[in-house]
Amino acid sequence: MSSSASPQPSSPSSSASPSSSHALAPYGWDENWEADFTPYAAQGLLPGRVLRVDRGQCDVITPVGTVRADTEFVVPRDPMKVVCTGDWVAVDPEGGDPRYVRTLLPRRTAFVRSTSSKRSEGQILAANVDHAIIAVSLAVELDLGRIERFLALAWESGAQPLVVLTKADLVPDATGLSYLVEDVETTAPGVQVLPVSATTGEGVDILCAVVSGGTSVLLGQSGAGKSTLANALVGEDVMHVNAARDVDGKGRHTTTTRNLLVLPAGGVLIDTPGLRGVGLFDAGNGVGQVFSEIEELAADCRFHDCAHTAEPGCAVLAAVEDGTLPDRRLDSYRKLIRENQRIVAKTDAKLRADMRRMWKLRGAEGKAAMEAKRGRIR
Repeated sequence: MSSSASPQPSSPSSSASPSSSHALAPYGWDENWEADFTPYAAQGLLPGRVLRVDRGQCDVITPVGTVRADTEFVVPRDPMKVVCTGDWVAVDPEGGDPRYVRTLLPRRTAFVRSTSSKRSEGQILAANVDHAIIAVSLAVELDLGRIERFLALAWESGAQPLVVLTKADLVPDATGLSYLVEDVETTAPGVQVLPVSATTGEGVDILCAVVSGGTSVLLGQSGAGKSTLANALVGEDVMHVNAARDVDGKGRHTTTTRNLLVLPAGGVLIDTPGLRGVGLFDAGNGVGQVFSEIEELAADCRFHDCAHTAEPGCAVLAAVEDGTLPDRRLDSYRKLIRENQRIVAKTDAKLRADMRRMWKLRGAEGKAAMEAKRGRIR
């Protein structure tokens, strides 16, 4: 989305409150942001929200329109503090060439994933988000494990997740669609699951109502129909759409940058490129939220540090045995817990030491069990 295509703020209303009549109100400006910005207003800087970031430059919507600004002054050593789409910032007033982003206002939420780097770094995909819309295509077989992974990151971000099952018109019958929705609802406790078709309009009005307040980020794999969904929410073709391959439902990255769009029914939407990798980044609380039923069962285990593998008195394993808990859910839970521990251990020396002790203990237990087995065989 070019800066010239950015929707402009609506005109202030004389009867509205100061924050609601602000030129940036359509972009999420409120009294709290105004209070955070007060020290920078005294310096003559302009408030603004980042619409997109591209190679050290960003488009920022301000009370005087969209400006292009350099991020050089806020390039930190910490990659978690780089300028990101959705950030609220203070920028130079008119006259500077180039204009600079001088500071970031404190973030309320941030959607973060781990990078592919061997270093323990996180990548911020969107900032100050209220709703995390996870787009999942019904044109291909559901990958429940991937949905759980997205949900863990969404819960950890502080946003409210919402799973949108796109391309619902490709499911031939209502019964089949109902079963698919139930499968995802089981995977996503406490999360609304909404089948949507941008082709027929099914569910679009409901989704518009959900995201009409606050900021939403649209997440999912390439080919999940995110750009088509963004166009349906905005009401016009603001995002280019490529056809997905029939064989696997995957497509080329239609969206190459993260763009912030104003929705006609209210609220703003951040569209993101398709994500091939969705690595966890210090998302322990998010994982616990996704698998809340396992966390509740674990409270009744005999041992407080039960790993739910072969321990006696394990309430989680008992639930698997009696069919209350699907074995797939437990396997997915273990996988995400291990992955998150590895990421955290890269920066947490104590956790690294604890994990090494655990591995040695389990190795010794396994060796002892093997020797005992061999002794019985002899």
